[in-house]
Amino acid sequence: MSDAAATIQIVAAVILDDRGQALVVRKHGASRFIQPGGKPEPSEAPLQALARELDEELGVQLRTASAAALGTFEDWAVNEPGQRVQAQAWWVQVHGTPQARAEIAELAWVPLQPPHGLPLAPLSEHHILPAVATRVTAR
Repeated sequence: MSDAAATIQIVAAVILDDRGQALVVRKHGASRFIQPGGKPEPSEAPLQALARELDEELGVQLRTASAAALGTFEDWAVNEPGQRVQAQAWWVQVHGTPQARAEIAELAWVPLQPPHGLPLAPLSEHHILPAVATRVTAR
């Protein structure tokens, strides 16, 4: 089935607090938490899309100079059944205090290493958060 599955292209942010925990969000009507971010508009650069999504969904401003590419990761989408999601993930810093806005119902801070304490999307749990944990450990 994976050969026939549509792939949704997104940008995703990893925002850490001063305790080294990562911000995750849950959309209205969803049960799993995901990284903040979303789908780029046509001709929108990845960091432009991420800045727009973070402003719309969390009310924070991306500090572009701080952005570090983590890589591109792919897994099954949790909010679009039968589809895969491919994320360009960025470790970023923001100005402002994140607040749930627009399509975001809830936000939470989770540890980079399991147990996370919340149901996470496979993309976050198996790919993005481990990539950040590896970088933090290497420092």
